[in-house]
Amino acid sequence: MSQSTAAPTSATASVLQASEPIPEGTHEVSGVDFDKFQGHDITVAELVENMTHMGFQGSAVAEAARIINDMRAFRDPETGAKTTIFLGYTSNLISSGLRDTLRYLVKHNHVSAIVTTAGGVEEDLIKCLAPTYMGSFATPGAGLRAKGLNRIGNLLVPNNNYCAFEDWLIPILDRMLEEQEAAKRKAQETGDEEDELHWTPSLITERLGREIDNEDSVLYWAAKNKIPIFCPALTDGSLGDMLYFHTFKTSPQRLRVDIVDDVRRINTMAVRAARAGMIILGGGVVKHHIANACLMRNGAEHAVYVNTAQEFDGSDAGARPDEAVSWGKIKSDANAVKVYAEATVAFPLIVAASFARATPPAPPASTQ
Repeated sequence: MSQSTAAPTSATASVLQASEPIPEGTHEVSGVDFDKFQGHDITVAELVENMTHMGFQGSAVAEAARIINDMRAFRDPETGAKTTIFLGYTSNLISSGLRDTLRYLVKHNHVSAIVTTAGGVEEDLIKCLAPTYMGSFATPGAGLRAKGLNRIGNLLVPNNNYCAFEDWLIPILDRMLEEQEAAKRKAQETGDEEDELHWTPSLITERLGREIDNEDSVLYWAAKNKIPIFCPALTDGSLGDMLYFHTFKTSPQRLRVDIVDDVRRINTMAVRAARAGMIILGGGVVKHHIANACLMRNGAEHAVYVNTAQEFDGSDAGARPDEAVSWGKIKSDANAVKVYAEATVAFPLIVAASFARATPPAPPASTQ
């Protein structure tokens, strides 16, 4: 019996199916051609720009830098107002060396407001009092506990740092309580409720930034430059512990903290913004608090997420920008990207290609 020498037509049709034409304007995949930089060192901005068509998260990093540069270039054609940029970050990033990058942004007025966690406030202050050290992810927790050492990933924070924080903080809380009670007495005398002092998380972070008086601190520069730091979860950390103990020390008086005034303040910032941009490192409360403020204006025009969370469990932390579009927290025609990367790796690259460039890139053809 003779056998055919031709391949089965069904197989060839499956494997060699003809392609439709690629849409016009589609870019070819390309990476960093280091041959083009022979004779001089490549800058980080050049590196990131050449990652644009690399694919995967290389392209996402380049897109994040481009979106931030668009945020920075915008000017309202009638008023000249700039983009209101909301920066969110979780406490672990302040514990890490990324704090220096975040401080740079605040020191040079590159952002309009910050949302962080209790740890994002207290770890910044604690680092002004005592250092955080490098450790190892593999160091057993039980042995560290016996030595009075706290581990944050591969970082180590001695328990004595928190003792120093308590010694520094409690006298400030005492003075804040005195000011609160004095204002209450004045309001009773004048009959004007406006004379009362309502502490809010943003007023507390401003006060602590002024009290620390240390140029290494993010809170210091935020207070100096009048950039509000919102912390809706202020009590979820060592600060909460100190406030708890303080209530026993000062009983029956105690500090009162008004979170409603702060949500009104951040939402009003968003509503009044000529254009809104979100840069959110990590997830949880910092991510949603900024996004929800932008809901009040039917969404932000720009959004950059940097985190490692996944969307399959339905958490807001892992949600991609398009999910926020469905809620009205990001506009449907916004420039938005999620970078699936750990922030200490990705964000310095993004900042070097945007905020930290010696010569800002040319503005886009249209900022309308």
